[in-house]
Amino acid sequence: MKKVYGLFIVVMLLILNTSGWAQDYKNVEVSKVLVSSVTSNGTPLKYLQTDHPEITVLVVRIPPGGSTGWHQHPVPVYAYMLEGTLNVEIKGGQTYIFKKGDAIVEVMNTLHNGYNSGSETVSLVVFYTGAVGVPNVVKREVEAIPARP
Repeated sequence: MKKVYGLFIVVMLLILNTSGWAQDYKNVEVSKVLVSSVTSNGTPLKYLQTDHPEITVLVVRIPPGGSTGWHQHPVPVYAYMLEGTLNVEIKGGQTYIFKKGDAIVEVMNTLHNGYNSGSETVSLVVFYTGAVGVPNVVKREVEAIPARP
């Protein structure tokens, strides 16, 4: 009987504590921004296989006329646009346009250049899901494709 009584008390404490936690979050609103299994150019997602994962989070600001320069990512990269309009040109391919509130699933191992052709600063939060010792960005010189202003 003592075991049943003890179990009852534990369950009641859990229920009471859980309802307290729910009240702490009752004003939370969730909006789905993106669900995707492909990068922005339609390539299937690939995750890194590593025993030494490393997350890097940056806030990147690109002034009007600014550019990231041609580069590629050997690791999965995701971003969220905070302000402005970002044009991302894929080498030999299309240009994609991202605006405030857009989520970006960046291309992997594909040369691309992000540039700001607008009149306001572009700001985005970038999440690199990499590995210790593996660069997040690899810069490349591209002669055939000039960087956009």
